[in-house]
Amino acid sequence: MNSIVTALPGKIASVFTRLDSPYLNGGQQLAVKYFSVATVLFFAQLLFGLLAAIQFVAPGFLFGWLDFSVNRMVHINAMVVWLLYGFIGSVYWFLEEESGTEIAGLKLGNIAFYVLTGAVTIVVLVYLLIQTGPGKDSTIWFINEGREYIEAPRWADFGIVAVMLVFFYNVAGTFMKGRWSGISGVLTLDLIALAGLYCAGMFYLTNITADQFWWWWVIHLWVEATWEVLVGCIMAWSLMHLIGARRKIVQTWLYIEVALMFGSGILGLGHHYFWIGTPDYWFSIGGFFSALEPIPLVAMVVHSVYDAGVHQFKSRNHPALAWIIAHTFGNFLGAGVWGFMHTLPQINLYTHGTQWSASHGHLAFFGAYATINIAFFYMAVQKWRGNVWMGGELPGNGWKWKWAMALLNIGVLGMTVALLIAGYEQSFIERAVEGSTWSGYFSAQNHPWFQQAMHWRLLFGLITIAGLVLLIWDLMTIGKGETRPALQLSEA
Repeated sequence: MNSIVTALPGKIASVFTRLDSPYLNGGQQLAVKYFSVATVLFFAQLLFGLLAAIQFVAPGFLFGWLDFSVNRMVHINAMVVWLLYGFIGSVYWFLEEESGTEIAGLKLGNIAFYVLTGAVTIVVLVYLLIQTGPGKDSTIWFINEGREYIEAPRWADFGIVAVMLVFFYNVAGTFMKGRWSGISGVLTLDLIALAGLYCAGMFYLTNITADQFWWWWVIHLWVEATWEVLVGCIMAWSLMHLIGARRKIVQTWLYIEVALMFGSGILGLGHHYFWIGTPDYWFSIGGFFSALEPIPLVAMVVHSVYDAGVHQFKSRNHPALAWIIAHTFGNFLGAGVWGFMHTLPQINLYTHGTQWSASHGHLAFFGAYATINIAFFYMAVQKWRGNVWMGGELPGNGWKWKWAMALLNIGVLGMTVALLIAGYEQSFIERAVEGSTWSGYFSAQNHPWFQQAMHWRLLFGLITIAGLVLLIWDLMTIGKGETRPALQLSEA
């Protein structure tokens, strides 16, 4: 296992950075660059999450060298960035095929990739090397902005927005000189919000309620609303490509998703406002409407799979389709059920800030976002290999991708349940019984349920990282030596 882990960066580079394949167009070559960095950051996310999980069990582990606060920060930020890399790469992957023309400003897009990757590298090094120090105005610009989940310094914020604007130019410019579709229209509008909403976290207000109000617009509407629509566009195209789903079906559900995002996403944001001093009416509004957001994506997949009976339910890429189906269940359970389960204000009064929130976060981000990125990794490898066969009857019956999928899903579900048990114990003892006092906090932290849950979380974290190692191994080998062409499906 150690030899495999140490060899991963070089192996990943050897697979994903060989861009001389004649089977890839310009956008897909750029997409492979994004996928390569996304895979490395995915591994970094799990590695630093594992270190943080160990420190819950052994608080003295790496104390003074790599503290828990740093591991947690890198773990969360690596997750956000690798998912964003995957989304951008997925759009570049299908952009030329969807528009029917070459990408506008592709050279500028390549420059933006290197600028973003360089900025991410510098920010992570600063996180790791400068862990303590005085908080000054210059710290916000060059070290750490001090806001949970969006700790990147201000210069990096401007860089992210600049890269998003270049990305928008590539997409909008390409569709303007090529053909438009429902997917392209939704995607173009969503990218305006993707660049614009991030700006809500780039200013500071002395009123903590007002400051937290705009902070939540980044955390919820940028990460959840714009990302959900972006995933909807990616999902719609992938279903047409993988199982020949009818365009009118996926586009209809995409429109419904956009309507629900505008109709419920902004209102659903109110379920976060309970603790920051906003009016009482946000309690019920936010709690109800936040539950509606995952419905369209689930319905899109279910309807497309049902409609695929016209092809006798044939798929050109079994691993990718399996991960898309995993996305359907993960999005519904993680973002929908687990989210609704504790965001109602009457419940959130007891669960806010406990491991219950972490339970929801682990399942929601993996189920709603990581799964669709992994599906596109398999689609990219298939085309990179020469559009080879990746249906049934793979050599060895495709055991690696199946076991990787099983380990990753079992690991994340195990962590989710362990954190849920810990959060329930905290909500009961720390909040309900002892009323959010310091003694209640320490009683909850030392309770056997909490400590056992942290051990189980660590165990399932190890299972998750083992699944990722197997996934990367499979991506490096699947389709190698395959001579059969991929199954061809036409849109119904």
